[in-house]
Amino acid sequence: MKLKNTVGIVVSAAIAGSALPVMAQSAGSVEVEAFAKRYFTDSRHNLNDGTLVGGSLGYFVTDDVLLNIGLGTYKSLEVDNGPNSGEDIDGKLAHVEAVYHFGEGALRPYISGGFAHQELEQVGTNTDDRTTMAVAGFGVKNYLNENFFVKAGVDALYGLDHRNTEWQAGVGLGLNFGSSPAPVVAQAEPAPAPAPAPEPEPEVQSVRVELDVKFDFDRDTIRPEFRQDIQSLAEFMKTYPSVTTTVEGHTDSVGTDAYNQNLSERRANSVREALIAEGVESSRVNAVGHGEARPIADNSTDDGRAMNRRVEAEVETEVEVR
Repeated sequence: MKLKNTVGIVVSAAIAGSALPVMAQSAGSVEVEAFAKRYFTDSRHNLNDGTLVGGSLGYFVTDDVLLNIGLGTYKSLEVDNGPNSGEDIDGKLAHVEAVYHFGEGALRPYISGGFAHQELEQVGTNTDDRTTMAVAGFGVKNYLNENFFVKAGVDALYGLDHRNTEWQAGVGLGLNFGSSPAPVVAQAEPAPAPAPAPEPEPEVQSVRVELDVKFDFDRDTIRPEFRQDIQSLAEFMKTYPSVTTTVEGHTDSVGTDAYNQNLSERRANSVREALIAEGVESSRVNAVGHGEARPIADNSTDDGRAMNRRVEAEVETEVEVR
């Protein structure tokens, strides 16, 4: 079996009015949300209250904790008084926060905390008023079914640059996907035990796992999309503790031989350390670098050089198959 970089997301949602809500917001699930909030400005801005409209994306790291990022733009925001009274003001607010949910099931109160970056147009200038804000909030989510939810909440924002306090309150509509509800196991009467059959003789089969991690130009940092492949190889090695592997690093032809040799060793060691961090004993993982000496593609093209900037590893073992 060969590990491949494949990302597939299948979203299926059905709303049945008579169905009871099912908890789907468990670890590993993803939430996307569209929101609208009433924005209550501080008097220092000399603005009327407006509306913040935008969206957010979150990931449940546990069944209760969601990490969330979002972006909104201000609407109906105007200068409150003075010579420019009534003039429209443009602005936006980006945030990153952690959200802790209480309870289980359809109705889940929450508290949140994080930081935001606010930009507001300044009348008569070519610059925006920019400030970093600490954000704390609370509210409640109602999961209508295993995929859809509605939300209402209040946030307090404290400007770390201007020492001003602002508020926003609003509602959201969102989608939760990526996690499956626990199956319901029906209880059945035990069937009569069948007569024992002779056990088949075990068959030995060779199983081989290959790892191919690509790197950016002149980098030894593992790209996020290859982390799952490394974790899968580590799980295989932990399942079969007798296997060992040698991680081999390579480069393209750009640069001197000596520099590329060192770079290939650094890349190999990056993958080795990642396997060790996943629980594989260090004595079972070796790392070597081959520099630019073993290309698998033409170094005269961008695509070819990208294929040559790699780290490869493989493990093979014999397993019993019945």
